[in-house]
Amino acid sequence: MKIVYKNMEVDINENERVIDAFKEKIQEDNNIIACMVNNEVKNLNYKLQNNDNIELLDITNRDGARIYTRGLLFIMSMAFKQLYPEILLTVNYQLKSSMICELKNTIPTEEMIENVRKKMQEIIDANLKIEKRELPREKAIEFLKKEYTTIGKAQLENKEKDEMSLYFCEGYYNYFFGVMPISTGFIKLFDIMKYSNGFLIRYPSKKEPNKIMPYEETKKLLRTLEEYDDIYKALGVCNIDQINKIIREGKAKELILISEALHEKKISQIADQVAKNKEKRIILIAGPSSSGKTTFAKRLGIQLRLNGIKPKTISVDNYFVEREETPLDENGKLDFEALEAVDLKLLNDDLCKLLKGEEIKMPTFNFKTGHKEYLGNTMKLEEDEVLVMEGIHCLNDNLTPSIPTSQKFKIYISALTVLNIDYYNRISTTDTRIIRRTVRDNQFRGYNAKKTLSAWNSITAGEVKNIFPYQEDADVMFNTSLIYEINALRNYAISLFEQITQEDEEYSEAKRLCKFLKYFEQIDTEDIPKNSLLQEFLGNSIFEE
Repeated sequence: MKIVYKNMEVDINENERVIDAFKEKIQEDNNIIACMVNNEVKNLNYKLQNNDNIELLDITNRDGARIYTRGLLFIMSMAFKQLYPEILLTVNYQLKSSMICELKNTIPTEEMIENVRKKMQEIIDANLKIEKRELPREKAIEFLKKEYTTIGKAQLENKEKDEMSLYFCEGYYNYFFGVMPISTGFIKLFDIMKYSNGFLIRYPSKKEPNKIMPYEETKKLLRTLEEYDDIYKALGVCNIDQINKIIREGKAKELILISEALHEKKISQIADQVAKNKEKRIILIAGPSSSGKTTFAKRLGIQLRLNGIKPKTISVDNYFVEREETPLDENGKLDFEALEAVDLKLLNDDLCKLLKGEEIKMPTFNFKTGHKEYLGNTMKLEEDEVLVMEGIHCLNDNLTPSIPTSQKFKIYISALTVLNIDYYNRISTTDTRIIRRTVRDNQFRGYNAKKTLSAWNSITAGEVKNIFPYQEDADVMFNTSLIYEINALRNYAISLFEQITQEDEEYSEAKRLCKFLKYFEQIDTEDIPKNSLLQEFLGNSIFEE
């Protein structure tokens, strides 16, 4: 029979598995870990059908990287179970090409970590089969009664599922959300190291798939995550099962109010910090897409006013260079996200004048003509006023080289999710943001989910280049995530993702996100305050102009 690979027809045997049909290719490129068949992610044991369109996935691909990480965590949990069966392992957060993990009932020692490293390598070297098996609902309930963890429990809370999926390997079993490598031998590189009261499990990045990069500390980011995690642990809200239980018990309003109060408290504390530092005259805000920068800036402005400080906003977007001066990217297209796309000289000249108390003529960038225009707008900064500027480069000192560091107050914001599916399956910060953006794009721009998903890779590439490298330079970090938000966005997002069909390249991602969202109970959005950061995406914000 025939299949399509790289836009060419290929003859293969009937019902041949991908691993056999592409044996030489997979041996040649040892980073290949799974495949995409008809826009759906499959493992390499998939039996090909006539006219299937196939793409091989390696760990430089988003889906391939997820599968690699998932396989590595499975092997790690298997090693712990074999060596230390009484220990309860949890996967907490993702830090640059690594996951930070903890042991609930003990603190790991260097000896313990080294033993686990050796056992993991043994499991990998043995190239053991990893199989997916399904348990009917009744048997799954009995199975889970014998377990001390929340393995797979979220699946049973999903009323649309009649079975529970588990991955098995040499007598070890666990639940993981998503496709797994077909054997342990596909995990080629890893590292494990003791870290704080837990440990880091480390893996190659998509950019450098053939090596483990030196570990870079992200202490501010980790501290921000831990702060929110500690608060929600104290409230007993750490995973989907717990938040769904609260909603079913009719306590959703209380959860919303607590989550919103946490935001208000943190924003108030940031405003207090600015007020204590009288020399700080420019507040610079940066964060990845769909972090809620607009609402955050406005709520911060209110808190600043309570401290006797009046905020004035200046937009970096009005300081683009003339269209013909815009730099080109590696594909020869206009690169509006490059630092050089900003008229740095004019911006810095105007900022310096404002800080000296001088009046400036404000440019307005005309995006249709590609030129700055002067429409009679002026600005002057009084002694009780501060400038608030938001943009992707705001944490990069190369944007404002003329301004002394002592006069700048930098804020990094992002939706740093601390809620997990269960002990082994964390909820990606990126997933939270893409769900937010999909809903917002549809509400305010009329985009469908296909358009949002198709643009996401280029959006995140810009963030990796222009935002994340500077996040640790921030004076303060603000976590814009709300513990209940996925429950609130659930129905909106599912309806949008379900419009994507299998003929679309974005189908696999849409299907994954739909499956994930269906684990959550829906929450009544009428109970969300009008000043909530989440309203920036739902469309009922009091700050809408």
